[in-house]
Amino acid sequence: MRPTGPEMDGMMSVMLSAFDPAFGEAWNERQLASAMLIPGTRFAMIDAHGVIGPPSPSVPTAGFYLTRQVVDEEELLLIAVDPEYRRLGLASRLLEHLLANAPERGTARLFLEMRADNPAEHFYRRYGFEQVGLRRDYYRGADGRLRDAKTFARILDQVIELRSAQ
Repeated sequence: MRPTGPEMDGMMSVMLSAFDPAFGEAWNERQLASAMLIPGTRFAMIDAHGVIGPPSPSVPTAGFYLTRQVVDEEELLLIAVDPEYRRLGLASRLLEHLLANAPERGTARLFLEMRADNPAEHFYRRYGFEQVGLRRDYYRGADGRLRDAKTFARILDQVIELRSAQ
C-alpha cells in the first residue's frame, strides 16, 4: 500500500514531533517511502478527533502505525502519536485497529521491537505482548551510546480472547 502525498506528509509530521532526537528513532522521508515499496507493508492513520482513515485537510493527523507482513507474521515497525495529542487514547485506538484487522490478513503473530529503556513497554504489555528476545547493543543513539533492543510478540488469537472478555 503506497501513501498519497498528504498521507506521507502527515506521517512525517507526526514522526518528527513524536520521536526524541536523542535516540535517533525517527525515520526520514526516504526510509519511509522505501518501506512502503516492500510487499506486505501497511499503514493506518488517525486524526486529532480519533478517526482512523485518510487524512482530512481540515483535521490534523495525530498518529499512525506502519507494519510489514510476511506469510502469517506481521511486524509493527512504527507507531507514533504527536505529543500534542497524547493521553487521549489515540495510540490505544491505533493498536486496537491493528489487532482487530490483522487476523483478516492471515496474521497469526504480531512482533515489535523497541529499545530496552523505552517507557512504551508498559503500553504493549497491557495488550498482551511478551518479550521473546533481546539484542545487546543494537541501537546507537544520537549521543553514540549503545542500547539494547527488546523483541516482543503477541499471538493474535489471545488478543481476540482478551478483547471479547472485556
